[in-house]
Amino acid sequence: GGGRTKTFNISTTASFVIAAGGVRVAKHGNRAKTSRSGSADVLEALGANIFLSPESCLDMLQQIGLCYFYTRYYYYMMKRIDAVREQLGIYTVFDVLRPLTNPAHAVYEILGVNAPHLVEPMAHVLAALGVRHGMVVYGQDGSDEISASAATTICEFTPESVSTYEIRPEDFNLPRASRDELRGGLPKHNAAITRAVLDGYKGGPRTAVLLNAGAGLYIGGSVLNLYAGIRKAARLIDSGLARQKLDDFLVLSHRLGEAEKVKLVADRDPEDMV
Repeated sequence: GGGRTKTFNISTTASFVIAAGGVRVAKHGNRAKTSRSGSADVLEALGANIFLSPESCLDMLQQIGLCYFYTRYYYYMMKRIDAVREQLGIYTVFDVLRPLTNPAHAVYEILGVNAPHLVEPMAHVLAALGVRHGMVVYGQDGSDEISASAATTICEFTPESVSTYEIRPEDFNLPRASRDELRGGLPKHNAAITRAVLDGYKGGPRTAVLLNAGAGLYIGGSVLNLYAGIRKAARLIDSGLARQKLDDFLVLSHRLGEAEKVKLVADRDPEDMV
């Protein structure tokens, strides 16, 4: 969290590709703090219902392999903390702590950080929290994901090993993007970029999504290495499976939301409804 490059919602877009590849994704996020559109903002702009109970989120994870935990909806105190963060308007320790509070307790994880000195320490923190195979990434252009416009520092770890290395888009025969190509904006603008990428549009945003989705497929055990993950991510987009995953997510989020409303009414004491 806390990237400084104001990109479109790369990791959120990549999550649909990863889930389409058979790796279950428990996405955890919030509204914008250091950009103009956080993951919650762009998902709403895409048409999703992000206000779902833990039971509904788990149901989504079982049915379509993808769910979204909206931070403020899960942690009451985060509402008060976020209000202070918005007033401060600067990076705080919560940019480091919040990503560690994903309620799914995933054992395969990719975490983006906003400063190079956090890469290896955060990898050790995740390992201590029980993550079995993970990556902590820092784009050297200041982004908190694998960068399509610069080199990326990665600390990859398992219970047996820890390895820090750098990668670049051209290492995987991908064209390096310009910063302007990756720049995001308001939620509706970023939602349009997400849809364009999942519809197969070629350009810098696709490179960014392929790199990050490829990493997710690799860490999730769907492929043997990052290169194979990137190739698989491209096939998932070009086949339409990633776009279908987005459509499935939108439909199911509203279906489960309506079911929650019906259950809430059914569970009320009749005397309370007089």
